[in-house]
Amino acid sequence: MSAADFAQQQDLHALYSSHHGWLQGWLRHKLGNAGEAADLAQDTFISVLSNGTAPQIREARPFLATIARRLVAHRYRRQVLEDAYLAALSCLPPEAAPAPETRLLALEALQEIDTALDGLPGPVRTAFLLAQLEGLSYAEIAARLQVSASSVKQYLTRANRQVFFSLPA
Repeated sequence: MSAADFAQQQDLHALYSSHHGWLQGWLRHKLGNAGEAADLAQDTFISVLSNGTAPQIREARPFLATIARRLVAHRYRRQVLEDAYLAALSCLPPEAAPAPETRLLALEALQEIDTALDGLPGPVRTAFLLAQLEGLSYAEIAARLQVSASSVKQYLTRANRQVFFSLPA
């Protein structure tokens, strides 16, 4: 292990030791669920570890809270997607329902698309979802979003590019 790796490991250990309890308590208060709070606190530190940002952190608690808020939002969006998919499946007759493996693959694909769309402005994301999930035309999307059809075309171009380059090959 190099000196730089050792120093980074020490920085992360100090960050974790000093702030894990606080972060988990903060998340427990926000979420009202100790188990989910523990999971998200761990995920927050995993994010710091994978990004290698521990040495550059100046204000640890606001930094960790920001990461945790993003993870909470991501988890919430994932749950909304899963609930919507399962609700759609419940409308199907039993003989038309996909096998459990197919359901899992579909949920994973939805989550990958959600991740790919993450970071795009709301109208761009919404236009993509309206086009892909509801099959709306540019004019119909434009009317819903109260923008021009040319704006919808730009939104969809941007979203399609984002999805195309974000999804695994």
